Amino acid sequence: MKQADGILCEDTRTSAVLLRHYNIQKQLTPYHQHNEHRVLTYLVEQLQAGKTYALITDAGTPGISDPGFLLVRECLRNNIPVECLPGATAFVPALVQSGIPSNRFVFEGFLPVKKGRQTMMKQLAEEERTIILYESPHRLVKTLTELATFMGADRQVAVCRELTKIFEETRKGTLEEVAKHYESHAPKGEIVIVLAGKE
Repeated sequence: MKQADGILCEDTRTSAVLLRHYNIQKQLTPYHQHNEHRVLTYLVEQLQAGKTYALITDAGTPGISDPGFLLVRECLRNNIPVECLPGATAFVPALVQSGIPSNRFVFEGFLPVKKGRQTMMKQLAEEERTIILYESPHRLVKTLTELATFMGADRQVAVCRELTKIFEETRKGTLEEVAKHYESHAPKGEIVIVLAGKE
């Protein structure tokens, strides 16, 4: 990041904390889901002119349920080299510590909130590979309950919360058991759901 001409940030306020810690003083440019289409052409033009940018997100890896895919795709279309440094990605440790088979899996990110939600759940109910989802704390119980309706209450699941942080927690069991737990223990933080595939 010290070598880049500028840094693209999902949230400049959050990124500024990290950059201050490492004494990095660079121009910060907002790059998030609300402006990524609008600024794409400008960024590509800047890169073609020889500028270099680093892209960081608030948590996790850019492009994995975070802004980044559009920019990477456009760079590659324009023969602009892209380097990716491995970093935090919640679904990998969640999969490993879930105890659910990790040799074959499908990552679906966030389920649709409204339109297409039931269709997606019906499709996932037939998936034989391990299924990985992201979910927000306020929708977790609803999602687990709906998954139980489509996949059966006894489908095995692991809910991993706040991975690599102070209050990290992994709760394992059937969809019904884990949903009941979170009905009485309101979850907080970032959540990964790891579901066993259909037998």
